[in-house]
Amino acid sequence: MTNEELKKQFDLTDPYQIAKYIKAVTKTTPVKAYVNGNLSSDDLKGIEYYGNPESCIIFAEKSTLTEFLEKFSDKISTCRFEYDRRNSAVPMLDVTEVNARIEPGAFIREGAHIGNNCVIMMGAVINIGANIGDGTMVDMGAVIGARGQLGKNVHLGAGAVVAGVLEPPSKAPVIIEDDVLIGANAVILEGVHVGKGAVIAAGAIVTKNVLAGTVVAGSPAKVIKETKDEKTISKTQMLEDLRG
Repeated sequence: MTNEELKKQFDLTDPYQIAKYIKAVTKTTPVKAYVNGNLSSDDLKGIEYYGNPESCIIFAEKSTLTEFLEKFSDKISTCRFEYDRRNSAVPMLDVTEVNARIEPGAFIREGAHIGNNCVIMMGAVINIGANIGDGTMVDMGAVIGARGQLGKNVHLGAGAVVAGVLEPPSKAPVIIEDDVLIGANAVILEGVHVGKGAVIAAGAIVTKNVLAGTVVAGSPAKVIKETKDEKTISKTQMLEDLRG
């Protein structure tokens, strides 16, 4: 059974199911190798390679590459390889079919859902089981942990963290409702529920639920405004053109 077929057997929004999936899935260490030597096409039979056999690029699992290099060590003059993971259980999401703007350097794991017209900026990290609503922006370097739930038209500021919940599995995930603005470097801890239209100030550490429409700041975060005034509304305005 392939990993893709295996994934369909699990509910990747449930922490127990995610853990079972990670245990069952085949772990991979994919490697890209640049190989020069006196090789022939027969030597490379069964290997994915590009270029001439004498000077080619090989894509393979690390174990397969190691066996290949040992078998043909007398024919290989130079070899350099690149890799970015070790025994990885969850691959990156194929974002080519996602109706969103996703900038270079974003890491989105398979099992995450990205809504329509979202914006995912450079360096953002979105883990398995996360759900990002339509029109939401995840700014540079922001992190959404496993099972984090963001509603529609949310702005998650640069460097902000929505804590993930896999362990302990009994913890509820973070839920952020629609139209919430979260400032840079804010942290939303496990199990917190942020109501519609709330504003989380930059650098706030949110340990308790936040009511809809309120403004919170500080560490730990406390309510500083029960309702948003005109000044706050003007400072937290979303730009539709960024999400087109």
